[in-house]
Amino acid sequence: MSRPRVTLLGAPLDANSSHRRGAAKAPGHLRQEMDAGYTNMTSEAGLDLSAPGLLDFLPDLPLSNAAGDTDFPAIQSGIDAVLAARSKPLLIGGDHSVSLPALRAFAARDIQPVILHFDAHPDLYDRFDGSPWSHACPFSRILEEGLATRLIQIGVRTANAHQRDQIERFGVECYEMKALPDRLPIEASETVYISFDMDALDPSIAPGVSHLEPGGLSMRQALGYLQQIRGPVVGADIV
Repeated sequence: MSRPRVTLLGAPLDANSSHRRGAAKAPGHLRQEMDAGYTNMTSEAGLDLSAPGLLDFLPDLPLSNAAGDTDFPAIQSGIDAVLAARSKPLLIGGDHSVSLPALRAFAARDIQPVILHFDAHPDLYDRFDGSPWSHACPFSRILEEGLATRLIQIGVRTANAHQRDQIERFGVECYEMKALPDRLPIEASETVYISFDMDALDPSIAPGVSHLEPGGLSMRQALGYLQQIRGPVVGADIV
């Protein structure tokens, strides 16, 4: 049997989220929806997502859902197993802290991609509620550890003074909703990792997220950016 092109695995972790919880249930809900039978699995690009050899579904990672970095080794190991099988991981969160161990797995295999990050928030706090592992901090840790060559953010609309300082400190290419680019500044030669926070979308589209921010992306805008990627995509997370 040929290896799957994409392997989906769930990271039921939301203990690093502030305010509203529930993202840990997302992997299970997604599997239910995909198995419900009422959704056409063929995309508008003509790709049949149910075709043999395209998608593989692994069980959710066995996480404790404890606050901090306790579950990070298990997430990193899960991503590494997918990479070892020569498939591309699609990690379903969970809160945004799951991106850090995922990128650590790529770095351990000498893969340092450009991160294309869709989000209402920069997630660049140095600490949030006293924690360096908060869902509001992962990209500070990722850039401190040198896990990516560039960080390109799309859809931000809540950058406070501290996060603007962090954007300048790390040289982040942050495109706020008020000044979105027509074209992604990514070359076809660059390897890409996609990190998609559902709150990048307008709350009228995704009202069930933990941190609602008005004035977000439409689904068509988000798809338009994803369709612009010409280089290799090595993996992704949706949180």
